[in-house]
Amino acid sequence: MTRREPLAPTDPRLRAYTEPQITTLLGELHRRGHQFGILWGSAAVKEKTLDGHLLIDFGNASVSTLINLLHLLRETERNEAWTP
Repeated sequence: MTRREPLAPTDPRLRAYTEPQITTLLGELHRRGHQFGILWGSAAVKEKTLDGHLLIDFGNASVSTLINLLHLLRETERNEAWTP
């Protein structure tokens, strides 16, 4: 497993993400997370920002939450087969 530090919500690299990019990442979350019971069908990019960072509409999560969760799902798929 590749070890990396999770992105912090205040990481300046997150400011570069655009709404279409985040929407694409949300689509990936829907695809990858479905087999693990991660179902956020209503998740979407919010128009609100926090200190210049876009928020995602599932509990006002920051983009870092989305990216960190996707990283975990990718690692899980890469390293082991999960069977319910």
